Amino acid sequence: MTAGQVVPIDGKNYGDPDDRSNDRQAIWMVSAWAAENKLVLGQVKVDDKSNEITAIPKLLQLLELSGCIVTIDAMGCQKEIAAQIVAQEADYVLALKGNHSGVFEDVQELFAYAAETNYVDCDYHKTVDKGHGRIEIRECWTTSAADYFPLCAMPPLGLNCRPWLWFGLNVVKPIGSRLKSATTYPALKVRLINFCDAIRTHWTIENQLHWVLDVAFDEDQCRVRTEHAAQNFAIWRHWALNLLKQEPSAKCGIQAKRKKAGWSTDYLLKVLLL
Repeated sequence: MTAGQVVPIDGKNYGDPDDRSNDRQAIWMVSAWAAENKLVLGQVKVDDKSNEITAIPKLLQLLELSGCIVTIDAMGCQKEIAAQIVAQEADYVLALKGNHSGVFEDVQELFAYAAETNYVDCDYHKTVDKGHGRIEIRECWTTSAADYFPLCAMPPLGLNCRPWLWFGLNVVKPIGSRLKSATTYPALKVRLINFCDAIRTHWTIENQLHWVLDVAFDEDQCRVRTEHAAQNFAIWRHWALNLLKQEPSAKCGIQAKRKKAGWSTDYLLKVLLL
């Protein structure tokens, strides 16, 4: 993988959640997405009666992440996951929200103080984009002031670690948008990438992977449930999506490429023999 490439990780429900036939429910899988190359790197099924927190470390173990930036939403904002990413010689961008009691409030207070001091110890970045009939203004502030990170590594044994002291953490920032009132606080440990670009790139796993699976593959309507069939079909769809995205000759969308591969054996072989 290219150093500095963003690797978003996120979970998705596979299949129709309203289908309760034979007491078999839709499965959840966590996927890793190479944003620059537009490829699914791997996926792990979430165990029954569990959640993404237990599946993400298993997925990370399967990946060669040296030099990459791993982005995960609030579900994966865990100290153990951050430490594992750093141990695999990668950087992380983790979204901090209200599910971390105390930590979220600490960061809110940090930036409330920063605002009172006119962000004197913060770096500032602003982007202005025009699209979809509107102007989008995004602003963010980051701080890596030493006074704010007295214990930026994992604490010594016996030290009560209440606050937001994560292994390798050296920058924290709020991100806001004129189009959205909610504010999240990503905790970042990065080297060679613009912070805002890393956060925006995370959402490519939603609109370039999950959305395409739902629309082009009609995945949400799949009612395959028997034994490991649902997991196998999810992997095959990822594999098919990877091949179709890398086939450059057909200038059309994924759904049209699927149809063309069904109509033309020559095109199907072109896709399969990439």
